Amino acid sequence: MAQVMFYGTGRRKNSVARVFLVPGEGKIIINNRPLGDYFGRRSLEVIVRQPMDLIGAAGRFDVHAKVLGGGISGQAGAIKMGIARALMQADPNLRPMLKKAGFLTRDPRMKERRKYGLKKARKASQFSKR
Repeated sequence: MAQVMFYGTGRRKNSVARVFLVPGEGKIIINNRPLGDYFGRRSLEVIVRQPMDLIGAAGRFDVHAKVLGGGISGQAGAIKMGIARALMQADPNLRPMLKKAGFLTRDPRMKERRKYGLKKARKASQFSKR
């Protein structure tokens, strides 16, 4: 018998997350590691759980996420967006609530490219008169 599974893709900065929701008891597995082991900071765990807490589905679904690219903060944001999209696939009536909370909106902010003649995007070497 096929298992019910909902899928959502999330992106943030350079991170891409593929998120699968499976009916279960609320376990969150990221890259085959539990949520607490993957993210060292409690604040990032809260970010990942936000969509589930908003709709009250914290104990209804298990989350399996594969995330790559970027840093841990971008990855947490990508997983949050992926969970929100998967929840919307599970129940389309949740869309207005998730949209109002901003979980379905892609954050367009990216790292600015480095410019020639400078050390970073805007940082120049210290001015020296001689």
